[in-house]
Amino acid sequence: MNLQLPKSEAGQIEDEARSLQVRNLNAREASDVEMLAIGGYSPLTGFMGSADYDSVVDEMRLANGIPWTIPIALSLEADNAQSTRAGDRIALALDGSAFAVLEVAEVFKRDKEREAEKVYRTTDEAHPGVAALYAEGEVAVGGRVRVFGPLPSPAFPKHYHPPAETRRIFAERKWRTIVGFQTRNPVHRAHEYMQKAAMEIVDGLLLHPLVGATKSDDVPADVRMRSYEALLADYYPADRVLLAVNPAAMRYGGPREAIFHALIRKNYGCTHFIVGRDHAGVGGYYGPYDAQHIFSEFAAGELGIQPLFFENAFYCRVCGNHATEKTCPHGPEHRMNLSGTEVRAMLRAGDLPPAEFTRPEVAAILAEAMKD
Repeated sequence: MNLQLPKSEAGQIEDEARSLQVRNLNAREASDVEMLAIGGYSPLTGFMGSADYDSVVDEMRLANGIPWTIPIALSLEADNAQSTRAGDRIALALDGSAFAVLEVAEVFKRDKEREAEKVYRTTDEAHPGVAALYAEGEVAVGGRVRVFGPLPSPAFPKHYHPPAETRRIFAERKWRTIVGFQTRNPVHRAHEYMQKAAMEIVDGLLLHPLVGATKSDDVPADVRMRSYEALLADYYPADRVLLAVNPAAMRYGGPREAIFHALIRKNYGCTHFIVGRDHAGVGGYYGPYDAQHIFSEFAAGELGIQPLFFENAFYCRVCGNHATEKTCPHGPEHRMNLSGTEVRAMLRAGDLPPAEFTRPEVAAILAEAMKD
């Protein structure tokens, strides 16, 4: 899908938008519009109406049966919830600047507690996805989105490759099989192990970090991007990897978000997708491999992308390499496992994590960032 209007139509819609009710978007909502516009959320052409919303919440499918696991809904601000009707048009703006129009097909009430329980498996407001959901209004608006202006300035333009462009690049490189890797963290040696194991059976790797809204204590996107560039420069074959940003926001939806992430990578042209331990998880809300188990709820081939499941990877001091429990016979006492808290404490103290945990170039970038 491409919801960005050609210049011949954009001017007229932009003129009309000046007289419309304006819905100011937050960062997550703006990233949803961007993902809709560039085709990252294909087959969606806008925000969901009640039939799609209910079906996704309850059945993990759109109303037409196509697999989809995360509601893409837009709530109305309280002042406009009572006055908006089907057939209205709403200008969508970020930081006061309108860049798209929503053609209202339906106004409906969303059950946020039911959505939280079904999608996030919890109604606990300490869960960041649930907290974001509860902060939204109860009245939602569904309808087609038409983008007339430039999308919000793309983050990291050097690595901004929308789905149509990644597909073109894959074709130019003659890649027929591509594995996608989702990350919101720096790539450590365990991640590198999984990526390179997958690269043995495919033509190329799409390293696809999410750069939309994340938790405040996650590593900032600019720091992560520097670490990816440093890692790829020295440790990956340049002709077999594409680094491209994913503008979507993080939901921390665990199992459901794993499917969601896989579908997005299918839209970007991937044929395979890596799913590791606690994919898209947060806190203790999900079991370590729930994000893998959920794929069995869909028929073989139905998702249009092949998941590659990996168990928790670690460095074994006896084996002298990275492994998982599937390939290493030695006990936990021989494994190098550092928690995020331990790593952050080391970096704040000016100490670099061991090379078995992260590449020195990556560690140096993270340590420098921790000083700021």
